Amino acid sequence: MLDTNYDEWSRVYDKVYSYVTEDIPFYVEEARESGGPILELGCGTGRVTIPIARTGLKTVGLDISSEMLNIAKQKGSDLIGDEGPLTLLQSDMRNFCTNQHFNLIIIPFRGFLSLTNVGDQALALDNIKQHLNKNGRLIFNAFVPDLDMLAQEEDQVYHLRDVINPEDGGRIVLWHQSSYDHYNQIIDTRMIIEELDSSGTMNRRMHKDFRLRYAHRWEIEHLLGRYGYEIIDLFGDFGKSAFDETSSEMIWVVKPA
Repeated sequence: MLDTNYDEWSRVYDKVYSYVTEDIPFYVEEARESGGPILELGCGTGRVTIPIARTGLKTVGLDISSEMLNIAKQKGSDLIGDEGPLTLLQSDMRNFCTNQHFNLIIIPFRGFLSLTNVGDQALALDNIKQHLNKNGRLIFNAFVPDLDMLAQEEDQVYHLRDVINPEDGGRIVLWHQSSYDHYNQIIDTRMIIEELDSSGTMNRRMHKDFRLRYAHRWEIEHLLGRYGYEIIDLFGDFGKSAFDETSSEMIWVVKPA
C-alpha cells in the first residue's frame, strides 16, 4: 500500500472543505468542452470528479490515498461499473500508468503544490504529457503566495474560518498553525479542527497536518516551458478573469508544445 498521510484526512475532509465549491462549475464546464475522457489527479473523495462523471463523460479519478478513494467509491457508487462513466484508481501522479490517453487532465484545489520539490513536479509533468491526446490540455490551479501569510509568526495559531457541519448543522471551527522553509518554499501546516454542536458545545477537537510547496507566477511559467508545455490561458479566478496583480489564484490552462 502507498504511504500517505492523506488517509488521515478521509473522515473529515468533506466536512472541513464543504465550503469549497466555486471551482466545481469551472472544471465541469472545461470537462464538457473537452468531450472527454477526463483524468483528475488527486481526486480525493470525488469532490470534483463525481460532478464531472455525472455529466456522462468518461472520467478517471486517481489518488494516492486508499481511504479517500473508498469514500469516493461510496459517494459515486452508482457511476462505477462496466456501464458507468467513472473509474477510480490508486496511484501517484508522478508515475501513474492508465494505458489510456485523455483530452483533459486536471489537478484541482492546489494538488500540484503537494509535490514538494522541482524533481517531483518534473516527473508529474512528464508523466501527464505522456497521457494527453495530441490536442489535450492540462488545467491546474495554485494559490498566489501572499507576503502577509508568508510573514506570519511561526507556531502562532490563526483562525481560518467557521464552516457549517453538513451532517448536523453545527459549526466546525478551523484554525491553522504553519511553519515556513523559505529556502525550499515549503509550508508545513497543522489544521486544528473543532466540531461544535448546534448549541455551541465542542464535541471533538483534532488536528491534521499537510505540506505544500508554494510557487510564484513566473516560476510556474518557466517550469511549464522547460518541461514542454505551451500556455493557453492563465486565469485569476474561476470566473475566467484575466490574471493580474489583484489575483489570489492562478488557474493554468496548458497543452504540450
